[in-house]
Amino acid sequence: MQNKITKNFKRLALTVLGFISLLIGVAFILLPGPAVIFIPIGLALLSLEYDWAKVWLKKSQRYFRQAAVKADQTLLWFRRKLGQR
Repeated sequence: MQNKITKNFKRLALTVLGFISLLIGVAFILLPGPAVIFIPIGLALLSLEYDWAKVWLKKSQRYFRQAAVKADQTLLWFRRKLGQR
């Protein structure tokens, strides 16, 4: 009985913390803040209990990786343009 209560509490705690982190991350998309930190943390916590969160975590990781590559390419382009002058 105690094990079941502990398991349910753990699941509830992960779910609540995951959704709170995810909501903070979504709010930081509109407000200035570190959305790229909170969204993956929320999805990672939720993915421990839910399969749909694993799918979205992988999608978000792919998106953030592509965005980082694009940002690096843009910075390199700016450096080249500034260095040519």
